[in-house]
Amino acid sequence: MENSEPFSSSTAPLTWHDFLERMRHPSAAEFVRAIKTFIVSISNTPPDPETDSTSVQQFLANMEASFRAHPLWSTGSEEELDSAGEGLEKYIMTKLFPRVFASHQHDIKQDENLHQKLSLLQQFIKPEHLDIQPTYQNETSWILAQKELQKINIYKAPRDKLVCILSCCKVISNLLLNASVAANENPPGADEFLPVLIYVTIKANPPQLHSNLLYIQRFRCESRLVGEAAYFFTNMLSAEAFVTNIDAKALSMDETEFQKNMESAQALIHGLSTDYTTGQNIGQSMSSENSESTTEKENEKEKDKEKEVSSVKKNLSVSDLENKGADMIVKDGNGIEEFRNFPYLYSEAGDLTVGDVEDLLDRYKELVLKYVSLAKGVGVGGVSSEDK
Repeated sequence: MENSEPFSSSTAPLTWHDFLERMRHPSAAEFVRAIKTFIVSISNTPPDPETDSTSVQQFLANMEASFRAHPLWSTGSEEELDSAGEGLEKYIMTKLFPRVFASHQHDIKQDENLHQKLSLLQQFIKPEHLDIQPTYQNETSWILAQKELQKINIYKAPRDKLVCILSCCKVISNLLLNASVAANENPPGADEFLPVLIYVTIKANPPQLHSNLLYIQRFRCESRLVGEAAYFFTNMLSAEAFVTNIDAKALSMDETEFQKNMESAQALIHGLSTDYTTGQNIGQSMSSENSESTTEKENEKEKDKEKEVSSVKKNLSVSDLENKGADMIVKDGNGIEEFRNFPYLYSEAGDLTVGDVEDLLDRYKELVLKYVSLAKGVGVGGVSSEDK
């Protein structure tokens, strides 16, 4: 996922592997020592997001200046120098990712609150709540944009995460443009684009969205966060701010109706959670021979609860299950371990030898993310590639 165009993926393996190959050259030994020393220095200090960001930005700028004067790149093109900078950023941030991503408790809490809020909103929100004109409403095709945004947690490098946002935005932009042409209307602008991006973000509800955006802001090389990338990223920040502060007025909705919808959504989500825990409790109850019998009143209450849960389950869609599983992955660290059971998930395209590796790898990663989320959603543990 590297660039000749700022965000095309066609030269991704070339950029990354060219950087690694040049770093193996004996004349690059000083660079290698400097990079390793920097990574160790950050890793051995307590997390401080602002200080870490300043340190990384300064190191990237200094190293890129050194690249320009070094024989390995001094006679190279601007594209080669840019590729070296991209490779450096990716290498450093992949190594530092566990240390700097969502490293502050406040950010973690923000992630949880935002994810829970979007989980509620996506149960009832409709395009008209965001004043999206009928001409531009295309929920089926918007799913493509949602899928691009949901890939964001697969990657560790700031640029790769940013590409997921840009891909999402470009899908939306192209769909709006095609709709305007078909309707013989003026090309859509920011007033048409942002509401759709907000809607897509709510429906996609990628875990740790807040931390992902902060991570890109802090650690994406500042000199490269410009132009189209900066425009779309700014829109994504606006979408996050909107949904964080969303209320009845923002959705052109009566306050009573808004609160009722939020409470109904909470009941639905609670029903899904109750279904999962009820199954565990029933199993434990059956295995305990000496457990005390419940009163008739408690039995009736349990039956009513099971009926309610059963009713909810009948109306579940694949999207409901996927969203539930994604939420469980965030709260359960074992989800990350289960991702590791799938070969190629963390591979680079250049590691593969078959044709069309870019498309194959992207599709495979999307499939794994969706499969593990669905498996979590239905309470299946220990999934692996053999289960598919």
